Amino acid sequence: MAEEGKAALVLTGGGARAAYQVGALLAIREVWGRRRENPFPILCGTSAGAVNAAALAVFSANFDEAVRKLAYIWRNFRVHHVYRADTAAVTQSVLRWGSAIFFGALVRQSPRSLLDNTPLRELLEAQLDFSAISRAIDAGHLRAISVSASGYTSGDNLAFFQACDELQPWRREKRIGMRTELQVEHLLASSAIPFVFPAVRINREYFGDGSMRQLAPISPAIHLGAERILVIAGGRRSEEARQRTDSYPSPAQVAGHAMSSIFLDGLAMDLERLERINTTLSALTPEQRAAAGIALRPIETLVIAPSQRLDYLAARHRNTLPRALSVVLRSIGAMRKDGSVLLSYLLFEQAYTRSLMELGYRDAMARRVELARFLRIEGP
Repeated sequence: MAEEGKAALVLTGGGARAAYQVGALLAIREVWGRRRENPFPILCGTSAGAVNAAALAVFSANFDEAVRKLAYIWRNFRVHHVYRADTAAVTQSVLRWGSAIFFGALVRQSPRSLLDNTPLRELLEAQLDFSAISRAIDAGHLRAISVSASGYTSGDNLAFFQACDELQPWRREKRIGMRTELQVEHLLASSAIPFVFPAVRINREYFGDGSMRQLAPISPAIHLGAERILVIAGGRRSEEARQRTDSYPSPAQVAGHAMSSIFLDGLAMDLERLERINTTLSALTPEQRAAAGIALRPIETLVIAPSQRLDYLAARHRNTLPRALSVVLRSIGAMRKDGSVLLSYLLFEQAYTRSLMELGYRDAMARRVELARFLRIEGP
């Protein structure tokens, strides 16, 4: 194995779709040879990807064990591990939102979210020892980890990072890197899908899902010193031609479209921008760049993305949802094929997450030669 450039792993957002990342990580673990050492000294996560990144950071002393632990949790996921979906909780949420809509000013407090994600907090607190992150950094198993969240007041996208001493905070237009000691609040804030999960207060501001207003999802990895970046995405660009439709889009279809815009579009544009920069830099020698005062450096990238539409995959498992939640989602069109994009983000049920993991594993193994090259694995 050659020591060449600092490698970063970027895990994007996407709710239940993050199970796909774990399947890809299982393939990476296999290509890596189940070594203990961590192949990604820089970890960057957003939304559900932030949860996966934090787990890898906590157990970064043993990459093989970290991936196995992560895979065990995602293989056995149920909705009630993430949010309350029992009849009482769902009914209470429907009544609360209905009252706010129809009675307005008579309601003392506006509802904060559609779903109560207290179970997710309990799961994270039980499974992750956040103090292990600083120990991993001190021991050299980890260089840095960042978790992105979006401020509802400032509109800034903050990359909360914990790292070795040499790395410094940064500030760009609507993008800030802030040094901190990561806690469960940062993960809950990063994964607080707007309207679905409640915002989380950190210091002086409330934060929501890190995919919102994330103009440059790859930027934190570069600021933290990455020279090679592996991105595991939670969706793919649609290659299907536009089709004629005469039916008005359902609320679920509109919501799914908005979520896809939040979770997918920023990454696609950032990758295009990075590709253009790399192409420009490749035309210049290092000496020419230095003479011209160009501080930019080429960044090697590898992207693993789903080979199938995840909304169609979710639609095949829609009947695994708890009954009360299924009734509500059916009423807004989320149980139909054209509304299943929304479902694909909320379906934390093992039949779906296992299918996602299998797809992620197959897609990554199909790129195993490229993965071995990226990981600097020598030999066959």
